[in-house]
Amino acid sequence: MLNNLILGVALYAIWLLWSGHYSLLLLSLGAISCLTVVVLVRRMGVFEPERQHVHLLLPLPLYWPWLLWAIFVANLDIAWRVLHPKLPIAPCVFKVKASQKSELGRVIYANSITLTPGTVSMDVESDTITVHALTEKSASSLQTGEMDRRVTALELERES
Repeated sequence: MLNNLILGVALYAIWLLWSGHYSLLLLSLGAISCLTVVVLVRRMGVFEPERQHVHLLLPLPLYWPWLLWAIFVANLDIAWRVLHPKLPIAPCVFKVKASQKSELGRVIYANSITLTPGTVSMDVESDTITVHALTEKSASSLQTGEMDRRVTALELERES
């Protein structure tokens, strides 16, 4: 029941933010539509409480500044290499270990890799992610495991 309430409140909050309409009629229609979605999702069996990762909502904002900084630094590196063609660009494909326990954790890790300029996640297989890197520097910064540790820490918040 609590999961239904969390889903309904989240949907209604998003609806309020995106709609921008606050008349009584539209607020009521928005609430009815969000309630309808919650009922339909429950009946379809898509809404599985064990697959909800609400616990990530608290530590995720702590991860974003670090990720934004990593994106900024990688942007500077790639831009510098584009503007100075003598700097080496040596594309490579390699695999990194994903130590996350959940599927969502591995998705966050793979998406974080792709968001960082110069690297792209090509494939995710159980605990390994195949990555294409534009430079050796991009590859080595990813192979240090810092991003993996930070994403894994998101999951560990739930256990503690």
